[in-house]
Formats: sequence, structure tokens, C-alpha cells
Amino acid sequence: MLERIQETAAYIKAQMTTSPETAIILGTGLGSLATEITDKREIPYNEIPNFPVSTVEGHSGKLIFGKLGGKDIMAMQGRFHYYEGYSMKEVTFPVRVMRELGIKRLFVSNAAGGTNPDFEIGDLMIITDHINYFPEHPLRGKNIPYGPRFPDMSEAYDKSLISQADAIAEELGIKVQHGVYVGTQGPTFETPAEYKLFRIFGADAVGMSTVPEVIVANHCGLKVFGVSIITDLGVEGKIVEVTHEEVQKAADAAQPRMTAIMRELIKRQ
Repeated sequence: MLERIQETAAYIKAQMTTSPETAIILGTGLGSLATEITDKREIPYNEIPNFPVSTVEGHSGKLIFGKLGGKDIMAMQGRFHYYEGYSMKEVTFPVRVMRELGIKRLFVSNAAGGTNPDFEIGDLMIITDHINYFPEHPLRGKNIPYGPRFPDMSEAYDKSLISQADAIAEELGIKVQHGVYVGTQGPTFETPAEYKLFRIFGADAVGMSTVPEVIVANHCGLKVFGVSIITDLGVEGKIVEVTHEEVQKAADAAQPRMTAIMRELIKRQ
């Protein structure tokens, strides 16, 4: 595993002309943030050794190097999901490659269903914590020597980055929520009973990604900042039939506000 990570990193390094310390993973419907990146160098996933390939609509499948907020960044336009049939090691493989490339901060975004009755469709939720509801743990197996066998997760989402993002949102007049994200395997959207269960668990939003990446990022010593765009509601009395296309549309409408916060947050690092 370590050899494959290093092989992939070596291939990417050979094509890099910058030295980014921040990486962004763009989720469903959020790939248009990539249009804000300047001085771009794009590498399709299918050209990168050992890299999985995105199979989900709304995930382009490109690694992008360029500038955002005047800073060098790396962005994944499209992520990998457990429900696509990938193992957790494959889902989180890019995060370990990021560590080899010198990345120190990981920004993650996703589209999520809101379980908090105070949320509305289109809200931005800054992730303060998560619940891992996946059947396979991304650190299962032999420990890769990027971190300890039993990594601490008491601050999975960096409090300093959250505080900075809150200040930026206030300056820009952008409403943000805070909450706990629960990650599930998918690919079905949740039943009303499941939404209710996750709310009892203490979750404010639910989705099919992010948690494995964040766990591995913490194991690798990266600081993490995460945002969910609430694209549908799993609140009793507000639950309606939802499609992937509707999720993409809601995410796209909220994307400019998320981009504004992330751009400024990167600028201040």
C-alpha cells in the first residue's frame, strides 16, 4: 500500500509546478468551484497510476493544481465513494497521496440531507464533528506509518479553521449553520425512520462521504475544515421524494456562497 501511495505521489510531483499546502475535495454538484481556480494544471484521474475513477454524475474526475484566494492549492473535482464498490482504502487513497505531496490542510465539501428541524434547503453547515456509520473503517488493517495505530479524534475538524470561517461568513453576510455530520454507505437516500434515528444519534446532517476522508486526514496529521450544503430535508413533515438531480441543483445554487468562504479562508492561511 505504501509503495503504491509513493508511486502515485511521484507521478503527480513530476507534473507539479507549485507547492500547495491546502487541498480541497469537491462533492456532488460542487465541482463548479473549480472554475474559480486560476493558473490551472489538470490531470484526469484515469491518467494517474493507482488512482480510482469517479463513476457518479456530478463528479468530473480531475486533479487540479492552481491558485484560489491567491494561494497555491490542489483540488479533487470528484471524489470516490464506498457505494461505488471501492474499498475504504481506495476511497481514502488520495488523502494519503496528499500527505506525500506536502499537503497540511484538507477542506472537504459535500451535499447532505438536513435532519435538524432548524435547517432549510440551501443552508451551509460548517461541520463541527461527525458520526462514522460506515460498515468498514478506513484505518482497518496494517497501520500505515503516517500516524499512530489509535489516532485521536477529539478535534477531527480544526477549531481554529472553524473560527476563522465563522468570522469570514459574518464579514461577507453569509448565513452559516453548525452541526454534526453522519456518514453512511449509501447509495439509497434515507427512509423517514432512518432520518429520525440519525437525529436521535445527534446528527444534524447525513450524507454518503466525507467521514472516511476526514479520519484518514487526521491520521496523516492534516488539519480539516468541512462544509455541507443542505440539499434536502429529513425532518418529519418536510420529507419529500428526492432525486440525485435535485440534490445537484440545490448544491449548485448554494455553491457561490461556499466558494466565497473557502476562497477567503484559504487566502488567510
